[in-house]
This record gives sequence, C-alpha cells and structure tokens, in this order.
Amino acid sequence: MIPYKILAINPGSTSTKIALFEDELLVFGKSIRHESEELSCYAKVVHQFEFRKDLILKELNEHSIPINNISAVVGRGGLLKPIPSGVYEVNQPMIDDLLAERQGEHASNLGGLIAADIAKQIPGCKAYIADPVVVDELKPVARVSGHPSFQRVSIFHALNQKAVAKNFARETGKRYDQLNLIVAHLGGGISVGAHQKGKVIDVNNALDGEGPFSPERSGSLPSYALAKLCFSGSYTLHEVRKMIVGEGGMVAFLGTNQFTTVCDWVKEGREDAKIVVDAMSYQVAKAIGAMAVVLKGDIDAVLITGGMAYSKMFVQNITEQVAFLGPVKVYPGEDEMFALAMNGLAVLRGDEAPKEYS
Repeated sequence: MIPYKILAINPGSTSTKIALFEDELLVFGKSIRHESEELSCYAKVVHQFEFRKDLILKELNEHSIPINNISAVVGRGGLLKPIPSGVYEVNQPMIDDLLAERQGEHASNLGGLIAADIAKQIPGCKAYIADPVVVDELKPVARVSGHPSFQRVSIFHALNQKAVAKNFARETGKRYDQLNLIVAHLGGGISVGAHQKGKVIDVNNALDGEGPFSPERSGSLPSYALAKLCFSGSYTLHEVRKMIVGEGGMVAFLGTNQFTTVCDWVKEGREDAKIVVDAMSYQVAKAIGAMAVVLKGDIDAVLITGGMAYSKMFVQNITEQVAFLGPVKVYPGEDEMFALAMNGLAVLRGDEAPKEYS
C-alpha cells in the first residue's frame, strides 16, 4: 500500500519548521532560520506570507522533493476564534480571519495560510490545521474571573498537550477519553491543563499572563501593583505588554531566557539563579495542585512535557511536590511536527473526520 505523504508546516517568530512524513515515518525535516533583518522589512507578520512560502518551496526543490504527490499539508493553527479540539480543513472563513488577524498577530497565523496555498497547487491535496492554541473546552465555571469586565479564556499549548495525553493513553492501553490527566507544558511559556475524559476543562492562559512565570513570561502578577504601574506614566502599553510576554519571567530576573544556562548557574552555586528556578518549579507545582482540585482528586497521571522537562533537577523539584497526587510521567521536548502530521494522517485514513471552521 502506497504511504500517505504529509507536509507539516510550523511557522515561529524566528524560524519556519517543515517536515515531510510518509505515514508515521519522517523522511525530511528542516528548520529554516530567519534573521531579524530579513523580517524587519515587513510591517506585519501576515505580510511575511509569500517570503516564507517561497523559502519552503525552495527548500523542498533543493532536496529534490516533488510536491505533486503530497496527500495533505498540515499547518500550525494560529489565533482564531475559540474552537473545540480537532483537525480543521482550511476554508475561506479561516483564511479571512487569519489574514485580518482578527484574534491577534502571531507567526502561527501563517501556518494555515501557507498550507492552503501549497495544497491548492496539488491535485487532490487538502490543507488542515490541528489543535491550535485557541482550543477551548473550558467548563462554564472556569470562564468566570473576579469581575464581569474580564473573562478567562483558553490559550495554551493545545497541540503538544493533546499529543502527549494521547500518547500516554496508547501506552496504557486506554483511550484518551477514558482518562483524567494533568498535563504541564514547560517551555518559553508554561501551561497546565486539566484533561477530563478527553477535554481540557480548565487551563491557564499561557500567552496573556496567567499561571506560573516562565523563561520569558511573567505569569500571574499582583493586580493592583500592575494597575499602578500601568498608570504611572512611565510605560507605554507596548512596554507593559513586553514585560508580561517576551521580557518577563526568568529573563527579567536573570537577563537570559536560556534555561540550560540558568541551570548551569545553579550548579555553579549562584543563589540568584537558584531562587528563580525554585520559584518557577514551585509555581508549576501549585498550578498542578490547582488542577488536581478541578479533577476532584480523580487523577490517572500527571504528565510533564516541553523543553524544560529535559532538566532532571527542575522536574525533580516539581515531582517532589506533586507525587502524592498520582503517577508522574515525563515526556521531554515537544514533537509538534510529528503531532501535526499524525493529525493529518488520522484524517487521510478516515480515523478522524475534519471539522469545519465558521
């Protein structure tokens, strides 16, 4: 049987990752780096569309990879309307929302746009996105904040959290929708989600400032102190935004967002690095504990994933505080390209029906 060929595309702020799979087998992968000078000429991220698409096609051509036999192109989902988990075929309403950046500006918005443009060049090929960051399965009570002017929203590392949870389910011989899991994604941003029988019923907004602080995000901050800072006249909205996302968290304390570097400093005896790492693991453990309450203590496992999960010291700090909740399983890193491709393969094989974005 001829294998399906799936092209996965994951645009990031400084790179565009591509990978070609034949069924489950990775046959080609590349991370195309973008220098800041290359991108600075574009006023908006969406204007980088042709530039990044042409680089992808050039890379495939240089490696003698024909596109005419690709079965599906799966792009990283961007900032769209809140939607349930799943695989979505890229349609015109989705393209319109991504082009207009109606829900916000982010490099991941280019994933669906580039996927659709490449797919339309290939007879019989379709374009999809899978589990974008806006996956929203919150239960109603989880949406309520402390004031009616503010509503809690679901923005998190849905693609990797869902992939890790489903992987754990396969390893245990169960279905994802049979399990209650707490998944902590530890990367540039940190999200901790309560997965109840296949749905993420509560999770911190890992983009806009909620939950544990991370290597470059401030997480939850004291509200009144933040309000006073905003009205001090010393900062613009853009500068405050950068304090919350991009220049907050570990980089604000220690001047670097490189977690491995900070871990080395801890080993060298730097107390300023140790207190920051300890505080970050402490906040992650607290967030896991909060999700244990959401699941009423009925927990099959706590799963820890993301780039920082490679640090045994950091994971041990968290595990020592949460092991009483149940088994803790660690999945270091995040294989988003494989997750994208496997979602596309599930549609091609008929194991999952694509959803419609509207």
